[in-house]
Amino acid sequence: MYVAIMGYGVVGSGVATLLKKNHEHIVKKSMQSEMELKYILDRRTFPGDPYEHLLITDFSKIVEDDEVKIVVETMGGLHPAYEYVLASLKAGKNVVTSNKELVAAKGCELLKVADENNVNFLFEASVGGGIPIIRPISQCLAANDIDEIAGILNGTTNFILTKMITDGMTFDEALLLAQKNGYAERDPSADVDGFDACRKICILAALCFGKHVYPDAVYTEGIRKITLADVEYARSWGGVIKLIARAKKMEDGRVSVMVSPAFVQNHSQLASVDDVFNAILVRGDAIGDVVFYGKGAGKMPTASAVVADVIDCARHMERKKFFGWQDSEDGYVADYLETENTFYIRATTENAAAAVAQFSEFFGDISLLARQDAPEGEFAFVTKPLSEKEIAEKLALVKEANVESVIRITNY
Repeated sequence: MYVAIMGYGVVGSGVATLLKKNHEHIVKKSMQSEMELKYILDRRTFPGDPYEHLLITDFSKIVEDDEVKIVVETMGGLHPAYEYVLASLKAGKNVVTSNKELVAAKGCELLKVADENNVNFLFEASVGGGIPIIRPISQCLAANDIDEIAGILNGTTNFILTKMITDGMTFDEALLLAQKNGYAERDPSADVDGFDACRKICILAALCFGKHVYPDAVYTEGIRKITLADVEYARSWGGVIKLIARAKKMEDGRVSVMVSPAFVQNHSQLASVDDVFNAILVRGDAIGDVVFYGKGAGKMPTASAVVADVIDCARHMERKKFFGWQDSEDGYVADYLETENTFYIRATTENAAAAVAQFSEFFGDISLLARQDAPEGEFAFVTKPLSEKEIAEKLALVKEANVESVIRITNY
């Protein structure tokens, strides 16, 4: 059996390395007589690379070669990955991908095409890197009615927040360190603005609740506005700040999906997840809360998940795995303004007594927080549960203070 890799970057090269390093073990697990890498598609050249003789620049060689039964897509991005994957599936080839942008945007369509051509489209590595989560949800937890899924899905933002919490770094200082360590790109927008986590929670929500969730329907907020003052108030409240992606099934059949910074209580299993590690909490009616933890990115952890899918494809060459979800209709993802949360609010004022009185008038019972060395005129509090619409309307009425931060509070 022959395999082709499209994209010879960090993950793609890791897949090639793992296929060679653990060749005997992989072949045995795949239940095939042999498994060999035949092509590596990339626009770049790699002089002296041990796989230089396999490098090609023409995709048609892969799609037209009947000996290639499994195509690994590790190119990243939407184009041309989408076109190449679609063509591979239509040509009767199984496809494995680590591309969360592709699955979040086109997963429903590609799963349907795979079904029509009696092949598999697998993407364990698209969420959580090396953390097994797609297969456990679809198989191990299949007996559960999953109510909610939430987690820390981006290692870069978690590293930044960890440095702010433990080392007192500002956001800018922690971001610079993340870039120096190779955790953040020169343009970190996909990570720090929450887009990467959004794509991943869309995939998980689709898998858990059975309908596709498109990223543009999800309220997404990153961590750029988080300050050390907010970190200290979270500590006085009894928790930490994490970027949390979450999806919840609503009673009317819709889903609520959101990505935002949030206060997490110290006793939560998510609170102790630090640095570049990820954690995903699944809440089922039979199992209760289950947490999956590990490295959410990296060359070999992600390659491990990709190759596991390659093995799964090889073992299901004669029978397609029952796996996937339906498309969704407009309005399936509820407007985030309907979502109810408890909120942390930080504000500054020249008249603290008047400002607190006004907030109490608008929000009812509020719980004031304190932090050491707070500047004069700064105060913070926690509200009772309110909808996103209510909080926005009430904050618009505030005249006695400037609202500096609004952060949601979780119950995980």
